[in-house]
Amino acid sequence: MGRWRTGTTTTRVVTDVDLRAAAALCAQDPVGSVLAASRIEAALASGSTRGGSAVWGHETGGRLTALCWAGANLVPVCAPDDTAALDAFAETALRQGRRCSSIVGPASAVLPLWERLEPSWGAPREVRAEQPSMVIDHPPRVAPDPAVRAGRPGELALLLPACVQMFVEEVGYSPLLGSPGAYESRVRSLLEEGRSFVRVDEGARGPEIVFKAELGAVSSTVAQVQGVWVPPDRRRQGLAAHGMAAVVARTLGAVAPLVSLYVNDYNTGALATYERVGFRRIGTYATVLF
Repeated sequence: MGRWRTGTTTTRVVTDVDLRAAAALCAQDPVGSVLAASRIEAALASGSTRGGSAVWGHETGGRLTALCWAGANLVPVCAPDDTAALDAFAETALRQGRRCSSIVGPASAVLPLWERLEPSWGAPREVRAEQPSMVIDHPPRVAPDPAVRAGRPGELALLLPACVQMFVEEVGYSPLLGSPGAYESRVRSLLEEGRSFVRVDEGARGPEIVFKAELGAVSSTVAQVQGVWVPPDRRRQGLAAHGMAAVVARTLGAVAPLVSLYVNDYNTGALATYERVGFRRIGTYATVLF
């Protein structure tokens, strides 16, 4: 536990949070906190009860009122008016130095946290300040694509290039440039856990991925879809809408009672597709990319 002085207010970060209290806090905003909740619940399921250095907590009157998951991504979970928690998280991040590849989560926490960090951390690769957060809790409004299925572990060599191309289109650089093997390990893990969905068609040069999506974060109440992708030459053919309908149909009930995603506001085509499937907007995410 450490104390720092930000302005005239003493702030406190708890660095070995009770994971049960952390899970209860996340449950207050299950969609906004799913990126953190999925990791916290996984740690609890493995038998851990303390967060170690991966969870920064902020207490008020001895009660956990805000937290920040500190891993490859920095994920704040706190009320927008909790300036003491934001000050404390910023001070902790500044003391440690930047170790994350992004700050992501509800815009109401991400953007004020970034305001505190930007003077020291400098210009990011990009700030995506307006990312509609959308959910669906009912059967899709379009027919699910019957050809969409869970990916198979043996399909890693087929899926990985599609995942890399999606990442490059979305973020602007190859994920293979980071820690050796880390991205491939992530794709393999999602395949093995049944959280990767694909449609594989026979192309001129053999089998090819024509739709893919992953359940990138899964808590007990929310499954967040990430990595939705259709190859450029197969777009505007309805593959994304019917593919997403299949993902929703396979996920609701079997995985979680709510399916969520977030999308860049300028991606009007994707927004229209998700609305057609039956997703509705309930909030706003933001992402700061480094």
